[in-house]
Amino acid sequence: MSTTATNIQHDRRGAGTNSSTVETLTNGLGWFSIGLGLAEVMAPGAVADFVGLPSKPKTRNLLRVYGMREIAAGIGILTQPRPAGWLWARVAGDAVDLSTLISAANGSAKSKASKAKVTFALASVAGVTAADVYCAQQLSASESGNGNGNGAGKTTRAVRTIIVDRPIEEVYEFWHDLENLPRFMTYLDSVRYAGGHQRTHWIAKGPAGARIEWDAMTVRDEPNRMIAWRSVPGSTFENSGSVRFEPAPGDRGTLVRVELDYSGNRAAAALGKLLQMDIGRRIMHDLRNFKQVLEIGEVTQSEASIHSGMHSAQPSSQQPAHQY
Repeated sequence: MSTTATNIQHDRRGAGTNSSTVETLTNGLGWFSIGLGLAEVMAPGAVADFVGLPSKPKTRNLLRVYGMREIAAGIGILTQPRPAGWLWARVAGDAVDLSTLISAANGSAKSKASKAKVTFALASVAGVTAADVYCAQQLSASESGNGNGNGAGKTTRAVRTIIVDRPIEEVYEFWHDLENLPRFMTYLDSVRYAGGHQRTHWIAKGPAGARIEWDAMTVRDEPNRMIAWRSVPGSTFENSGSVRFEPAPGDRGTLVRVELDYSGNRAAAALGKLLQMDIGRRIMHDLRNFKQVLEIGEVTQSEASIHSGMHSAQPSSQQPAHQY
């Protein structure tokens, strides 16, 4: 089996392990904010009881207001390409929450059980506040251009390579038929030609079952060497990129080099956040799938290759594997 080579991911606001960590944490805070907000709006009495507050009409109304604030902040964090301001809004909201809980601990929480709940809630909010402050500081530094390269800005350009143990002609022909792409790009539902072989219509899987569609044009096609594309202006997911095919060192098959760029595109950055998609990691995941399809006829890797954190290894949702 051939080995895999990975290029360094490029990001106009920095890249690296810390960037990925901040990005993941930021997305998590966004979804947490929406979840908490929905709970406060839809079940304020239950939330009040959970944190040790008296379930009075005034308290429930206050929690509904807090919930709307949380939902707005969460949506802003997940959809805006520069979410630092929304994170600072969360920090301000955390301060209000802490003040409310401290007031309850000093007065309205009468029983020991209520005081214990309030104490636990205080500790929890303090922990979330620390995470909010950390991410807000990191993103503010990177967005202002004064960071140290460790910001969590969304990747706008990524380059990845892999060696496939197959002749260039075979590798090129498989990729050249763009309708093959969903067989190894797991987020795609379909790619269809739309009027000749230059224009294609793409359908991707979005959040909560949504379909994301756009059109693209093949702008360069050099047999056995290169395919380049760009989305049609005004598309939902504006992007451009290329895939190059070169002889691998040591006569080990074909070196495939993919580059994707959506620099300056706010819609694409928002899409990436909603999909929780790190572009560099996604490209590498797809290239590994591509390698497996060409070399052994099916995709065998698990979802563990693209999901961070601790989780049980299991077959990809793409299984049973596509046969080549």
